[in-house]
Amino acid sequence: MPKNEPRFSWQSRFKSFVYAWEGLAQFLKTEHNARIHLVLTLLVIVLCFVFKITNSEAMALVIVMALVWITELLNTALEKAMDFISTEKHPQIKWVKDLAAGAVLVAAATAVIVGCLVFIPKIF
Repeated sequence: MPKNEPRFSWQSRFKSFVYAWEGLAQFLKTEHNARIHLVLTLLVIVLCFVFKITNSEAMALVIVMALVWITELLNTALEKAMDFISTEKHPQIKWVKDLAAGAVLVAAATAVIVGCLVFIPKIF
């Protein structure tokens, strides 16, 4: 092990989980879209029980819901980083923010399509 590399520590690993939970809590507290995603996630979970979906359907829904959460978290992180770099309007910063928002849109559209494929046949 190189001399400058810190030694493994369970305490450090635990702290990293604490920081991650703090990030999620801050995300839910400050971002409107996070609260929308939370409500929709809870709604999907309830619908899963109501319609007694299969394991395969549940896996598909979990994957697309995670995809939406991950892209929204990364989008928010990119937006915060770009705002830290410059609060003034800049075409390249706008482009970065728009790309990240586009990723969330693709993830959300995919989740809606999967949700429709799972739930529409059960409703009708």
